Amino acid sequence: MDHHLIALLLLLLSQPLISLCFSSTKNDVPLNSFSAKAATTTQLQMCQLMGMNCAALTDFTFSFRGFARRGGDTDVHSHGWGLCFYDGKGIRAFHDSEPAADSLLAEFLQTHPVKTFNMVSHIRYATRGAVRLENVHPFQREMWGISWCFAHNGDVSYFDRNVFAGNDADCPATAPKVNESNRSCVKIPWIGKSIGVEDTGERYYNPIGKTDSEAMFCALLNALRARFDTLPSLPVLHGAIASLCNEVVALDFQYEGTTIFNFLLGCGPHLQFAYSWPGSREGSKVWNGLHYLVREPPFGRAHLSDCDYSINFASVTKDDDRVAVIATSPLTDDEDWVEVKKGQLILFDDGLPHLAPDDCFEAELREHGLVSDVMPRNPQLEVDMRRYQLRKEFFQAAAI
Repeated sequence: MDHHLIALLLLLLSQPLISLCFSSTKNDVPLNSFSAKAATTTQLQMCQLMGMNCAALTDFTFSFRGFARRGGDTDVHSHGWGLCFYDGKGIRAFHDSEPAADSLLAEFLQTHPVKTFNMVSHIRYATRGAVRLENVHPFQREMWGISWCFAHNGDVSYFDRNVFAGNDADCPATAPKVNESNRSCVKIPWIGKSIGVEDTGERYYNPIGKTDSEAMFCALLNALRARFDTLPSLPVLHGAIASLCNEVVALDFQYEGTTIFNFLLGCGPHLQFAYSWPGSREGSKVWNGLHYLVREPPFGRAHLSDCDYSINFASVTKDDDRVAVIATSPLTDDEDWVEVKKGQLILFDDGLPHLAPDDCFEAELREHGLVSDVMPRNPQLEVDMRRYQLRKEFFQAAAI
């Protein structure tokens, strides 16, 4: 048996409390006490996101240690948590419907460092879908022979099953059970007109759970799958995803401007997209957006916001290390975080943010573009580069 699995089993049996960062420090109350509070604050709170993207293989224990405290200790996001990190072309996925602050599985990940180039994590505050494992982010799907994972924070009523299942006059007002007569009533909405793809009625990807987040992820993949028959270059993919995000926001506008749409999207071992359409629910002061920072030489000390724990990165890093950390709200209180602008889509690769489509060619030149054994690459990378009117040095660097 793998020694990591043995360690996990021992941890689950012994249930130790290792340090302040692994035990409840601010809310010394039993788990079920959150249920009464949840009944009155559900409509004001939202989930939280965390991602990491790295130039060299890096463990995520420091950032995840602080992030996990928000899952029922320093914050009320106690309805489950999940984490996915890429290991080569594969994904190692961890999901738990228990609060992250009290989860032995989360504790295991904090105390057994594993290294990756790319990871996505989520702590849940349930507003749509019951507190069940199938509703815990990040969600995963295979497309084009590539593992994709997705985590979302916000409200997109257009993808709320109770809403879209009742939009048709022939459908009942509540979400129906599937049968031959009402199959179209439970079909997730179509997006894709913004990238030239009309609805043919096919839904290759469908949600397993009941969240608007998973339905939105499936809709995004359905549109991309219908649009491309060869792997797109990263600038083209960036442009397509940005168009689809704009389409979602426009479609959701009918719901009185309540759209809050933040997500992290992993698409292979090196690449992660982050998008933000931030906001607050009516009556709430909780701001839901995205922030990021890039740690690179010269490294310094960082202190977590959610527990009294710090690290001097200069003592544990190398000169070629660089890490981008993305989070709903800053995870440290002594570093400079950048808020993602409203409507901005960023591609993270090699621990760097790429803010515009043409910037994404840098990742292509690092040979971090989409790679698949079952779908051919776009043979016209040079055409894409010229279409985006890239600077001459880009062509020279790529020997074009």
